[in-house]
Amino acid sequence: MRFTIYQESRIGRRKTNQDRIAYCYSRDALLMLIADGMGGHLHGEVAAHLAVQFITQAFQREAQPLLADPGLFLSRALMNAHHAILDYALDKHLPEAPRTTVVACVVQEGYAYWAHAGDSRLYLMRQGQVVAQTRDHSRVQLMIEQGLLDAEGAARHPGRNRIYSCLGGNHAPQIEFSRRTALHDGDALLLCTDGLWGPLNDDALLLGLADENLMAAVPRLLTRAEVAAGASCDNLSAVAMRWHDDLAPGAADSVSTQTMALNNFTTQLDAFQRSRAPAGGLDLSDDEIENAIAEINAAIHKFSKP
Repeated sequence: MRFTIYQESRIGRRKTNQDRIAYCYSRDALLMLIADGMGGHLHGEVAAHLAVQFITQAFQREAQPLLADPGLFLSRALMNAHHAILDYALDKHLPEAPRTTVVACVVQEGYAYWAHAGDSRLYLMRQGQVVAQTRDHSRVQLMIEQGLLDAEGAARHPGRNRIYSCLGGNHAPQIEFSRRTALHDGDALLLCTDGLWGPLNDDALLLGLADENLMAAVPRLLTRAEVAAGASCDNLSAVAMRWHDDLAPGAADSVSTQTMALNNFTTQLDAFQRSRAPAGGLDLSDDEIENAIAEINAAIHKFSKP
């Protein structure tokens, strides 16, 4: 495989960053995922981090170096992450399990497979067009489909952040799966939270990723969304990948997995770090972070399958 990949998450104007992002690849398979935690102090962060870490570890166990069935992997990994979040809530005696959106995408043998729950999005962009996009599991999306709202009205609707499918919470997630989708040379996959796509339209996202250099394009896109959102800026995160055919001219920043050992992985996952308010004030103590990490690892261990 050969591709260029970049990820970044920003706190925006919030006190904590409840977004979590990651990518991981073996010689023959690539996983990208993003989660946007919901809930009170700390717990939304834990739900998102638990989901991302759980799915990443499942990928590392099963992609040796290919997944036997990418669609089945996504189904099993997302549902097991959901149950791990419920187990965390039970152990913590929470009145309601914390929740998180999720978008996960696997690429192998030149095909992409993705699954999502909630309103974090995946876009597949090709030659200046959005050729595939996830459908938000949100109240306003249902109203748009029923002809009750247009895009402009949806952006202002007071219920625009209400979603009906997620990992965690009191209801089983309604996970939506893509078809197997062939990738073409130069295709871009963008996974992002609503903090990025909310202040921008599809044209802005397309224009932002038109630059071949993702390492420069993605930060510019995040900055554009921050400026557009202003004082109400939410956490905003993106994982972007550009696909390259093996026979196409190599880009300077591209990754080639051809020489990787069969059992090796490269992983980039946001650590569970102390969150800072925009003014620089500390929000989480060291003990809170250490306890959260211990609880995440215990939940993952319980639901991980050998």
